[in-house]
Amino acid sequence: MDLGLAGKVALVTAASKGLGRASAAALAAEGAMVVIASRHRETLEQTAQEIRQASRSTVLAVPTDLRHSGDITSLVTRAVDAFGGIDILVNNTGAPPAGKFETLSDDQWQEAFDLIFLSAVRLIRAVLPSMRERQGGGRIIQIVSSSVKQPVAGLLLSNALRPGVVGLAKTLSVELAPYQITVNNVCPGRMLTDRLREGSRVQGYLARGLTEEEALRDLAKDIPLGRIGHPEELGALVAFLASHQAGYITGTTIQVDGGLIQSLF
Repeated sequence: MDLGLAGKVALVTAASKGLGRASAAALAAEGAMVVIASRHRETLEQTAQEIRQASRSTVLAVPTDLRHSGDITSLVTRAVDAFGGIDILVNNTGAPPAGKFETLSDDQWQEAFDLIFLSAVRLIRAVLPSMRERQGGGRIIQIVSSSVKQPVAGLLLSNALRPGVVGLAKTLSVELAPYQITVNNVCPGRMLTDRLREGSRVQGYLARGLTEEEALRDLAKDIPLGRIGHPEELGALVAFLASHQAGYITGTTIQVDGGLIQSLF
């Protein structure tokens, strides 16, 4: 299926590795010109080079700290100056620290708010002028978490703040519909990323003498499909939601979790 993304311009944040990288790679493979952003310049540049080689698409790497409004403004300005506008925005962020209510300080709450919620507000605000002018409308895709459907133990900051991103997206899906701009959310479950491998659950298994393969197998026991997901599987959904074929899908929140979350909505 030709997704009609050749010549489109996509901006993907937190894209040096993991789910952001997989999303950027999927878009580039479909012929989109991709701007990728993250804080770590060296890793970001390496990722850009690898996606270029694999896709033959144009990839621009822009080091960015999403907690800072000035960085976001500079990122969008670089993208527009380089390619004339932005058609697709994939909002992705790193994860806030784990913690329970009694352990989290005001500073940690503020930093998580800036990273998870306010960065989405600032990015959307920055890309909208260009996106409204682009032929064919635009696509805004938020990578959130399964915690927006079912809270995850020990991840209070994510549980509290990511549902706000979903509320923002749902509201904007109506406000931006006249411009043919769709807004959707993607909820990854347990995906085979560095974050999962380095997380407390896997590290706990390793500390007890299990291999990583055994730890991942145990983590997959309550997933109906019986395995951990691959980032590329989420990237494929992002590419589809960015496509012409997905033009009648907006305001949705779609799980990519192997059937782990059992809620009806």
